Amino acid sequence: MKVGVIYPQTELGGDPRAFDAVVRATEAIGYDALAMFDHVAGAVHEGREPPLRGPYTERDPFHDPLVAFGYATAITKRIELVTGVLVLPQRQTLLVARQAADVALLSGGRLRLGVGVGWNYTEFDALGQDFHVRGQRMSEQIGLLRRLWSEPVVQFNGAFDRVDRLALNPRPAAPIPIYCGGVSDPAYRRAAKLADGFIFGGDPERVIAAWRTIQGYLAEEGRDVSSFGADYQFPDGSDVQASVDLVRRWQDAGGTHYAVRTMKLGFRSAQEHIDHIAKVCARLG
Repeated sequence: MKVGVIYPQTELGGDPRAFDAVVRATEAIGYDALAMFDHVAGAVHEGREPPLRGPYTERDPFHDPLVAFGYATAITKRIELVTGVLVLPQRQTLLVARQAADVALLSGGRLRLGVGVGWNYTEFDALGQDFHVRGQRMSEQIGLLRRLWSEPVVQFNGAFDRVDRLALNPRPAAPIPIYCGGVSDPAYRRAAKLADGFIFGGDPERVIAAWRTIQGYLAEEGRDVSSFGADYQFPDGSDVQASVDLVRRWQDAGGTHYAVRTMKLGFRSAQEHIDHIAKVCARLG
């Protein structure tokens, strides 16, 4: 399995020195990947109808992952850079294609684009996108992204995007893997039909059950399970032994990637997060 680290941006206060230190340490310790979560903006939850039920508020800091990866490409040489996940349907498809292509080019092909539909309708409203059609829009976007990255000129008229003989130049040197994320049956079906893999999160029993569900949908689509990635982002509060135990369970379940999470462990500095990922790596050998 490939081994990654989730950047704990909600706990490091947007400190650029912390970002630099954790990114460099992730590669130096020997990990295979760095993953970053995504929110364009945080929202006040109180007084909303319908209620906002997601885990983040206006008090949680987030960097834009594709912009941050532009910096990470300059200070690393080997690790994969993973959006885990980018809320794709609230963004302009052509612009994401351009940004992702540049990260892939400048990093030497180290980008893996994880995408999801999101939960914060206030972000969609502020960005001028319809929250209620986000699943349908993302399904269309995945195919369009692949065409923009591979075809010299693209003509496309879809339900949500229109591209009139446009060229993405330069294009990435190789296909950019697209992984879906989510916790619903439509997300699992979408991934089995359209994606190169899936990014899971949460309780291990639910995650393993979801992975089995996706394997069934892959069979229905006539796709080879062995060519489909299964990436598990460990839950908040996973201490060293819990992380090691989860690695073993995920490996036994046929997982292909996992990412160590250091959030909700009470750390106050970048160095404490770095020490934790070093201990997990050492315990795994």
